[in-house]
Amino acid sequence: MASNMEPKDNNLLQTPEQENGSRLKQFSPGHVRKLGMTRKMRERRDLKEDENPEEKARKHKEQELKPLYKELLYTIAHKMGYSSTNKVYTDGQLHQYIKEAFTMTTSEHDSLSKKVQSTEPPVYCLMATVKEAKGILGKDVTGFSDPYCLLTILADEEESRTRSSRAKPCKSVVKDAVSDDKIYQTDIKKQTLNPIWNQTFILEFEDIVGAGFHLEMWDKDEEVSLSQKFEDIKTNFDSLRRMIKEAKKEKGTDDFLGNVVIKLQDLPCTEDNWYNLEPRTETYPDRGQCHLNLKFIHKARDGTLSAGRSAYINYCGILQQFVQAYISKEKSSAPWKGALCGEAETLLEFYATQNDLSPFLQDLAKWVAYSKLYQSLEVDSSLLLQQLTCIEYHWRQQELPYQQKQELGDSLHGFLQYGLCLVAKYRDIFPPTSSATPKLHTLLRILVQICKTQAFQKLNPAQFELHDEVFDAIQRGTQEWFTIKKGLHQPMTKDLSEIVGALSSLIGEVQEDIKHNKDMWNRVFVSAVQVDVFTVVYKKFDSLLAKEVRETLSLIEGQMEQALANSLFPVYLSLQAIHKDKAFLQTRGLLELTNFQEGFREALPYWLNQAFSTTQDRVERAVQVDQLQPLQSGAVPIKHSSSAVDLVACIQPICQLWEQLSWLDPEEAFMLMVKLTEDVCKIVVTYCQILKKRVRTLSENSDPGSAINMLCVVVNDLEHLRSVLTQLPRQLNWAGLRDRTQNVIGDSQFHNTLPSQLQQAQDVLGKEIRSALNTLGKKLNKDIETHVRSMSTRRRIPSKSTEDAAAPLMRYLEQELKYMNENLVQENFNSLLTPMWENSVKSLYQVATKHPQQEGLMVYCQRLLYTLQCLEQSFHAEGNGLPLNTLHSEEYKTLKGHLTNNSLSSQQLVEKFFKRKIREQNEYSGEKYGAVTLLASYRRSDQRLRVEVLNAVNLLPMDSNGLSDPFVQLSLEPSYMFPEVEPRSTQIKSCDLNPLFDEAFEFMVSLDQCQNPGACLVVTVLDHDILTSDDFEGEAFLALEDIPGVAGGKKGDQLDSLLDATPGQMRRPLMHPKPNEDSILRLLESRKGERETQAFVKKRRQREKQSQEGIQQL
Repeated sequence: MASNMEPKDNNLLQTPEQENGSRLKQFSPGHVRKLGMTRKMRERRDLKEDENPEEKARKHKEQELKPLYKELLYTIAHKMGYSSTNKVYTDGQLHQYIKEAFTMTTSEHDSLSKKVQSTEPPVYCLMATVKEAKGILGKDVTGFSDPYCLLTILADEEESRTRSSRAKPCKSVVKDAVSDDKIYQTDIKKQTLNPIWNQTFILEFEDIVGAGFHLEMWDKDEEVSLSQKFEDIKTNFDSLRRMIKEAKKEKGTDDFLGNVVIKLQDLPCTEDNWYNLEPRTETYPDRGQCHLNLKFIHKARDGTLSAGRSAYINYCGILQQFVQAYISKEKSSAPWKGALCGEAETLLEFYATQNDLSPFLQDLAKWVAYSKLYQSLEVDSSLLLQQLTCIEYHWRQQELPYQQKQELGDSLHGFLQYGLCLVAKYRDIFPPTSSATPKLHTLLRILVQICKTQAFQKLNPAQFELHDEVFDAIQRGTQEWFTIKKGLHQPMTKDLSEIVGALSSLIGEVQEDIKHNKDMWNRVFVSAVQVDVFTVVYKKFDSLLAKEVRETLSLIEGQMEQALANSLFPVYLSLQAIHKDKAFLQTRGLLELTNFQEGFREALPYWLNQAFSTTQDRVERAVQVDQLQPLQSGAVPIKHSSSAVDLVACIQPICQLWEQLSWLDPEEAFMLMVKLTEDVCKIVVTYCQILKKRVRTLSENSDPGSAINMLCVVVNDLEHLRSVLTQLPRQLNWAGLRDRTQNVIGDSQFHNTLPSQLQQAQDVLGKEIRSALNTLGKKLNKDIETHVRSMSTRRRIPSKSTEDAAAPLMRYLEQELKYMNENLVQENFNSLLTPMWENSVKSLYQVATKHPQQEGLMVYCQRLLYTLQCLEQSFHAEGNGLPLNTLHSEEYKTLKGHLTNNSLSSQQLVEKFFKRKIREQNEYSGEKYGAVTLLASYRRSDQRLRVEVLNAVNLLPMDSNGLSDPFVQLSLEPSYMFPEVEPRSTQIKSCDLNPLFDEAFEFMVSLDQCQNPGACLVVTVLDHDILTSDDFEGEAFLALEDIPGVAGGKKGDQLDSLLDATPGQMRRPLMHPKPNEDSILRLLESRKGERETQAFVKKRRQREKQSQEGIQQL
C-alpha cells in the first residue's frame, strides 16, 4: 500500500481498503454518491470531527498540494522534448493552468517558484531502448551479418571536429568522436538480417540544444579458417564476390550497416518508432530499419520537492487533482468519461516521462485514482473497465515491484468491498430508471472483471465467490432497507387503525420494490453476475412481511369493526399482488405468505357489506338525479338513461371485488360467489323499485306525451340491465369457479344456487318490463279508442270519406310508433307492438259490435274495416314489424269477418252466402242424405242453360211407410241476378228412395249472368205431402261457372268452338244446413226494412227448421 511505501506521504492517495475504516463505515455509498452528484469532494474522515474546516483545508494544501505543485514547477522548468498532444503549451500557459488546478494564489505561486529555482537541476538523460531491426544488409559471405549497435550523444561541434580531423572520408562517426565510456554498445547478434535486442541505455547530456542522438549499426568481422572459406565457396558461388572484397580490406575491420541520427530538439518527450538506417554512400541506399524507444528522463532529481515521496505516489496525486479540477470547471451533470484538458495531459506525460514511470505504473496509478474518485465523484464506469483491461495486459507482460503489487491487490479487494456495499444499497444509488440501471450493470461488470483478472487471483489467494458475495449483499441490503422503511412508517400511537395504516404503507413500499426488482433490476443482475435478484428479494420480503402481518393481525383479533376492516382491505390487496408475483420465481419452495388469506377471514363479511352498501347508495343517488331522458340520439343512439349507465358502473366494483379477493379455499370461494351474486340481484331489484318511484314522480307534473317518453326510457333501462345481468356469469367467471370447486361442490348444488339467483332477478326485470310495457300500451290504446270513436260524425249520413275519417288515427299511430321504434330497443318495441295490436283489435271489435242503430252501420263498418287494414299495414311495416302470423290472430279474423260482412250490401251478403254454400258443397264428402245426378250444359248460341235431372239415390224415408214421394226443384240463385227465371220442378215419384227422373229443363239466361260470382243452381229434393207441407230431403249447390259452356270466355269469344259443348254429368251429395250458425243470415235478418232480404232469410230459416242436422244435434 502507498502508506507502507513512503512513510511521509501523509495518506495522499489512500486505497479503497484503507478508506473503508474511515469513509465507508461512517457514510453509506448512497450518501457518498449523492455528494458526488453535486461535484463536491468529500473530506477524508481520518481527521477529527470537530476540527475547523478552514484549518483542514489549510493543512491539506500545505501537506499535500504544495509538494505536488513544486514537482510540477520543477517538471516545467526542466522539461525536455515536446508532448505527444497536438498542441504545444508555453511555460506561462502551464503555470497558469496549475495555479487554477491547485487553487494557488499568485503569491503562493511566486513563493513556490523561487523555491524550485533554488533547487539543484537534474541530470538530463535520454533513455534509448534498441528493440530490433529488420531488412539490414548481409555483409558476410553467408549472406547474413553479425550486427551490433553503437549509441552516443554528440554535440554539433564534436561531430564536425571529428570529421575534419580525418584525412579521408570515413563511414564511422561514433567510434572516433567521443571517449569509449560515452559510447554504448549492444550485443552482437549472430548471422541474422532481423536482429532483436531489447536493450536499454541511459545516455546523459548537458544541453538539449545542438546535441544529437547517434546510432551506428555494424557487422562484426571475425577471422575464419581457410578451409571454412573454401567450403563456403563450394556451397555458394554467389559469395565469391564478397570473398574478393573481403580479401581487399584490412584484417579485423567491421562492416558499416547504417546509422540513425536524430536532433534531440526534434524528439518528443517519449517516442516509440521505426527509423530508417541511413547510408554514408549511395551504394546501398536501402539498408533496413531499426525500432527504437526514446524517452527523456531525469537522474538525480531533487528529492526535497515532495518530502521524499515516490514519483508514483506523486503521479497519483497530480492525476487526482487534475481530474477534480476538470470536473469542477466543467460543472456537468454527466459522469466524467476520462477527458482532461491539453495542459493536464501534457504535464502528466512530462512528469511520467521524466521520472521514468512505466506504462504499467501509469495505468496502475490511473486505476487507483479513478477507483478512488468513483467513490466521491461521478466517474464513468467504463473508465474502470478500461484500466482493468490495461492492468491485465501489463500483468502478463512485466512484473510489478512488491509494494505496487500489494497496493494493486489492496485496491482491487477494496474496490470489491466498496462495490458490494454499493450493491447492498442499489435501491438508493441506482434507482429503476433508464439512466441509472446501466450504471449498476457496469459496476457489476467491473466486479466480475476484477475477479477474473490474474492480478486479483494471484494477489488474493483466499476463496472469493462473487456470486455468493452479491447474494449476501442483496439480502443484507434488503434487510436494512426494510428496517429503514419500517421505521419511517412506524405508527405514532397504539390506535389499531393507525397500526394497520402503517402496515399498509410499508407493504405498499415493498410491493413497489418487488415490482422494480422484477421489471428493472433483475435483468441487470442476471446478465452481469447471474444472480436472480427478484427471487432473492422476494423470499426475503416473504419472511419479513409474514412476521409483520402476523403480529398486526394478532392485535386486531376479536376487535374487528367496519372502519378497521376497511383499513385492512388495502393490506390484503397488496399482499394478494405480492403473492401473485410468486409465479415469476425461478426456484420454488414453501413461502410463509402462502396462506395469508386465513388471517383476513374475520374482515371478509365487512368488506362485502361495505361493497354492497356503497353500491346501493350510489344507485339511489344516480336515480335521484336521472331525468329519464335518452343519453344520446342520432346515428348511434343510446336509448337508456344515465342511471342505467351508472348502475352498470356501480355493479362493476362488486365484480372487481371477486377478482381482487381471489379467495383460495374453493368451498369458501363458492360461498363468497353466492353472496356476491345475491348482492348484485338485490341491487337490481332495488333499482327497479326506486326507478318506478322516480318515473311516477316525474310524470305527475308532465304532459301525457312526456310521460309516455319517460316510460320508454324506463323500459330501455330495465332491458339494458337485463342484458348486463346476462353477462354476469362471464364477468364473475363462473366457469373458472366451477372447475375449482368440482371436488367440493356438486353440480346440482352449483347449478341450483347461482343460476337460480340470477334467474330470479331476470324474472323480476321481465315482470317490470312487461308491467311498464302494459302501462305504456294502455296509454296508447286509450288514445286509439278515442280516435276510433270519433271516426263517424253522423250516424245516418257520414260527413267524411272513409280515408279522411281514419286519417287522424293513422297520423297518431305513425307518430307514436315512429317514436317508439326510435326510443325503444328492438326487443321491447316488438314486445310493445303485440299488446298494442291486440288491444287495437279489441277496441275496434268493441266499437263495431256496440253500434246502437242499424242506420249507417254499413258505412261505419267500412271505415272500421279500412282502419283495420291500415293498422295491419302499420304494425307489419313491410316485414319490419310484427309478422303476419302474429297479426292474424283469431280475434283479428273474427273482427275482420264481422266488419267485412257489415260493410257489404244485402245483395252482396246473399252472393257471399251462396259462394260459401258452393264451397261447402265442393268440400262436402259422403252421401248421408243421398245424392242427385245431373247432366248440364250451356249453349251460348241461344243462351240456354240445359239441366237434365237424371236420378236421385239413397234418399231419406220421410213417410210412415218408410218411403218417400220425392221430386226435384231447380232454381237459379241469387234471385236478384235472375229476376225473370222461375223455379222448375220434376214429376213426383211415389214411394221411391232411388227415383229415376230423366227430365230436362232449359233456362233462358245470358252468359254474363251465368259467369257472375255466386251464381248457382240450387237443387232441392223434397218429399211431397198432400195434407201438410212438403218435407225437406236435402239440397245441393252447383256453381254455374262450373257447367260446360259457361267457363272459358265471354260471349262471342271463340264462339264456334263453344257451340257444341258436351253436357257434363255431375253427381252431387245432398246437404242439410246447420240451424242458426250462419253469421250472414243473422246479419241479413237484422236488416228489417228490406222485404226481399227478409223473404230470403225466412226461406233459409225454413230450410234450417226442416234440416236433419238440427234433429241430430238435439
